[in-house]
Amino acid sequence: MITSAPPASHGQTEKAASVDESITAWALAARGGDAEAVEQFMRAVHRDVQRYVAHLCADPQVVDDLAQDTFLRALRSLHRFEGRSSARSWLLSVARRAAIDSYRYSSARPRLSDVPDWQVAVERSQPQDLPGFDDGVALLDLLASLPGERREAFILTELPGLPYAEAAEVSDCPVGTLRSRVSRARATLMDLLDEADEPAVPA
Repeated sequence: MITSAPPASHGQTEKAASVDESITAWALAARGGDAEAVEQFMRAVHRDVQRYVAHLCADPQVVDDLAQDTFLRALRSLHRFEGRSSARSWLLSVARRAAIDSYRYSSARPRLSDVPDWQVAVERSQPQDLPGFDDGVALLDLLASLPGERREAFILTELPGLPYAEAAEVSDCPVGTLRSRVSRARATLMDLLDEADEPAVPA
C-alpha cells in the first residue's frame, strides 16, 4: 500500500539547502572552466534530470536522449548562469525546454511505432519481483492520472524536492499558481488512494 510521505524535518530541509549550495558552487566553478567541477555538477544532478524528463515525456526510449540533450544545452549556456537561482532549478528549466522542443519535433514527424507497444515491451522487460515494485507501478499510474500541469508541479516539489519558488521558476508560473497545483494534485492523489482502499461492494 502506498502511504503519503511524512513532512520534511528541519534537518532534512537544511541538508537539501546544503546540497543545492554545493551543486550551485560546482556549476559556477564549471562555468569558469574547472573540468572536475563539470563532472561533479553533472553527477550530482543526473538522476534528478532523468527522473524529471521521464515524467515529462511519454516515450521511455527518449529519456536518455533528453537527459543528454539537457546537459549539452546546459554546458553550452553555462557561461550565462550567474547563480541567482540554484543550479539545479536552472538545469531543470533547461530540461523542460529540451522536452518541449523534443515533443514539438516528434509531433511534426510521422510516428514509426505505436506507443502502447513500447510501453508493454518496457513493462515486460522490468524485474517484477523486487520489493516495492507494485507500489512503484501504482504510484506511476496515479501520477499519470493527474492533469499535466498539476503532475509537473507535484513531481518538481516531491522528486528533486525543489522549493516552491524554484519549482515555479522551472514551470514558468507564479508561486501561488504552483502552490495551488501541488495542493490540488495532493488532494486528487489522496482521493484516488482512498478509493483504492475501499473494499469492493459485491453486485
